Amino acid sequence: MNGAGYTEETMTNVRAERVREVARLGTRTGRSKAGEFLAEGPQAVREAMRLHLTHLEESKAPVVGALYATEDCLDRYPEFEEMADKAPGLLTRLVSPEVLAAMADTVTPQGIVAVCPLPETSLEDLAATRPKLVAVLCRIQDPGNAGTILRAADAAGADALVLTSGSVDIYNPKAVRSTVGSIFHLPIITNADLGETLALFKSQGATILAADGYGAADLDKLQDVSAARRAGSTTAPEAGQPMLEEPTIWLFGNEGEGLDETELAGADHRVAVPLYGIAESLNVATAATVCLYASARAQRRS
Repeated sequence: MNGAGYTEETMTNVRAERVREVARLGTRTGRSKAGEFLAEGPQAVREAMRLHLTHLEESKAPVVGALYATEDCLDRYPEFEEMADKAPGLLTRLVSPEVLAAMADTVTPQGIVAVCPLPETSLEDLAATRPKLVAVLCRIQDPGNAGTILRAADAAGADALVLTSGSVDIYNPKAVRSTVGSIFHLPIITNADLGETLALFKSQGATILAADGYGAADLDKLQDVSAARRAGSTTAPEAGQPMLEEPTIWLFGNEGEGLDETELAGADHRVAVPLYGIAESLNVATAATVCLYASARAQRRS
């Protein structure tokens, strides 16, 4: 291990208090008390460090507070030492595989973890950017689903992710892993009040679309109308029909119950993703991906 960013002394005591502090970030209580969360594995840590270095250049709040890595990991991924060398003040420590395993949440950790401050983004800060595409998770419970939707939102070029109160903690280790680094790419609002959220975006002229298997609007038809409009069709859209090209807030509901009546009532339109086969329904993360990409295509091609 030759990088200047890491101390030569290797942490080997799995019972050390610092090891326990990092391990506590695997729990919601631990994250809340510390104001930090854990990013595990090369991909997540790489994205965290890229953003951290950008923030240093722009004099913004740090994204990473500490890095812990095994020597074997640094041998395989030398870029982490290079990144650490560019981040003065960052705590970097070599650890034994046993210590890394005690810190990490995964059964077979990948040799590196980053301790990151929980970001502080308000709904008002987000609204000030006048976002064009936002995914709102209403009582989503599964961390894998939440993380996958965040990753899909990132890939579709969405502007933010909002989780209402009662949703899973997006910063729990499983959710963070399932984002594959996308958690560092988008503003995230947690524990949001749905009524307040929708009122704020509606005041900016955004359309609220609820993903609902029983919705009166058909996503295919909305896409067809959008394509026809781009092609120069002079046919007027049906009265009150949503336009995917417009700034849009998508609502996605609980895995078992979907969106409840209160949540549906806040939407301007209920949109169904058509099913061509005999499947009863789509997984919420899959449906969210389809919906977000439909809006993203329309907005980018308009």
